[in-house]
Amino acid sequence: MNTNRDAKDSAHAQSAPGDTTHFGFREVPTADKKRLVGQVFSSVAAKYDLMNDLMSFGIHRIWKRYFVATSGVRRGDRVLDLAGGTGDIARLLLERVGESGEVIIGDINGDMLRVGRDRLTDRGLVRGLRYAQLNAEALPFPDASFDLVTIAFGLRNVTDKQKALNEMQRVLKVGGRALVLEFSEVQPQWLKPLYDIHSFQVLPRLGKLFAGDADSYQYLAESIRQHPPQQELKAMMEAAGLERCDYRNLTGGICAIHSGHKL
Repeated sequence: MNTNRDAKDSAHAQSAPGDTTHFGFREVPTADKKRLVGQVFSSVAAKYDLMNDLMSFGIHRIWKRYFVATSGVRRGDRVLDLAGGTGDIARLLLERVGESGEVIIGDINGDMLRVGRDRLTDRGLVRGLRYAQLNAEALPFPDASFDLVTIAFGLRNVTDKQKALNEMQRVLKVGGRALVLEFSEVQPQWLKPLYDIHSFQVLPRLGKLFAGDADSYQYLAESIRQHPPQQELKAMMEAAGLERCDYRNLTGGICAIHSGHKL
């Protein structure tokens, strides 16, 4: 399957969105992307975990646990989890910050927030959790508000990724850390064609079969290919003013954890 590398390179050249931006492999008016992404996630909200299972062969659950386990979060910390969706990351973070800490789940999509709130409430997780419908490009928090800011499987859907990274840096306290968990660029050459077949041929069919929505799953596969690869995202985090930026590939680069500090 052609991954449309030329389209990807063109999209990466748009470090600051202008009149148009990418929505999967399509070029759309920048003003329309939030609405289009919102429609995708409203469509998949009830089956979001299934979506990640299909996209990652279920390995996303291990990635998320490793992401939080290596986050350096401590008891009493105040954490912002962007694109918090159904609350998977927040639940793991809450275990670590304890009763003296706080986790704020932020998401631009109200349907995703409702699914996450209902799911966590059903599990008896209320204390120490707050919910905020927000835009990652313009966070409604003062400077130096959080010890840790995380975003898992969400940055690739943000219209202006650089603005979001700038905002993550702004709301971090000095000594705080920004962490990004995201699908990335596969490294082993032998794995790339297999991953393409899964992404563009298998995944949309699974989406149609299990969720009745092939188009949303097609977009999600395309959005991964449009996302900046590891070195480019590291440079974007440095441009946001974060220091000691680094990344760690997981499962051959199918996914990567990026980190940066505010010093």
